[in-house]
Amino acid sequence: MKFGIIVFPGSNCDHDCYHAVKHVFGCEAGFIWHKSSCLDGLDCVILPGGFSYGDYLRTGAIARFSPVMNAVQAFAKKGGLVLGICNGFQILAEAGLLPGVLMRNSGLKFICKGASLRVENNTSRFTSAYTKGQIVNIPIAHADGSYYADDDTIKLLEDSGRIAFRYCLADGSGAPDAAPNGSRADIAAILNEAGNVMGSMPHPERACEATLGQTGGRAVFESLLKGFV
Repeated sequence: MKFGIIVFPGSNCDHDCYHAVKHVFGCEAGFIWHKSSCLDGLDCVILPGGFSYGDYLRTGAIARFSPVMNAVQAFAKKGGLVLGICNGFQILAEAGLLPGVLMRNSGLKFICKGASLRVENNTSRFTSAYTKGQIVNIPIAHADGSYYADDDTIKLLEDSGRIAFRYCLADGSGAPDAAPNGSRADIAAILNEAGNVMGSMPHPERACEATLGQTGGRAVFESLLKGFV
């Protein structure tokens, strides 16, 4: 399986993603500069975390106009797998590849810590290696990670099984403050209608190695690889 990792000015998690797919999972991987218009030969495109274009205007608002995003749009339309992590999720939402927006955290502070997540959908290309209801810990690191969408969109996501992960308490239960950033419906990650695009505020690439103390994100990549075994 071949991965392409998009690099925008201000990306800072691109090498984390490269390390995960190349060195942890042994896949072919390469960096794609934001001015590129070619994604030929790739099986999965990752939009990594960071601060693309310094988060000017709002997160992802400028990056969504980078030349590479036309190629990402076409790649996704053809069924290519697209994973947006943190700032990547924000860019996918700005580009209309995923519904809703990512807003300033409810506490108006940058949050960097482990987060308990509950697996809501284990049938997607990104989550099939998990079990439904499984509780995992995957780190978050963002200031603008509060997911917002109107009531109709939230209901659509709920009814169509497009919520991949929710924030929860350590025991798996929900609470008014389960989402550390104030996300509506405790949403941490969502899927597009076709199921080939996922946006995740938590960083699975940072939770793939026991030597680093966390492995809750491994199954995201294991799920992707299952379709290519």
